[in-house]
Amino acid sequence: RTYLEEELIKARKKPSLRKDMYQKMIEVDPEAPTEEENVLRAVTKPRYMQWRETISSTATLGFRIEGIKKEDGTVNRDFKKTRTKEQVTEAFREFTRGNRNILNSYLNRLKGIRATLETSPFFKCHEVIGSSLLFIHDKKEQAKVWMIDFGKTTPLPEGQVLQHNVPWVEGNREDGYLWGLDNLIQILTELSQSEDLH
Repeated sequence: RTYLEEELIKARKKPSLRKDMYQKMIEVDPEAPTEEENVLRAVTKPRYMQWRETISSTATLGFRIEGIKKEDGTVNRDFKKTRTKEQVTEAFREFTRGNRNILNSYLNRLKGIRATLETSPFFKCHEVIGSSLLFIHDKKEQAKVWMIDFGKTTPLPEGQVLQHNVPWVEGNREDGYLWGLDNLIQILTELSQSEDLH
């Protein structure tokens, strides 16, 4: 999930029609708007927020790829419809150029992050929404992963904790962070075991 429950509640209280969000929606999927939304040529923010989550791997895997910058400087941000495990695998294969050492470095770092989060008192009592993992590697096969973007990380009420690996239902504040991380680790593990890597 990339939005706070409070954002959804606030957007529902004053559900103004947004032409800009309608435009973004039809650019990705012209069939997505309802008949009424097409007549109005606008959607509400809650509708857009929830639709946006369903078209990417956020809904199927618990994370999504926002962009990839290659060593030649080209940037690909066309991942809005990257939804399946196979599509994500192919994106990582291309990003790492099939380099097993880079993939293994990423995997080791992700497993370390996972182990740290599992025992972190801070993580247990905070909702982590919209954060990112930044993957960087170079030609020397140095590869690192950093957790970034904590602008929407919020503390839970006193005494409440999250599991981070169960589905979000409005009101439970679960963010699915570990579910997404586990899926990412599984994808990279399987990719690292491919015979066509170098």
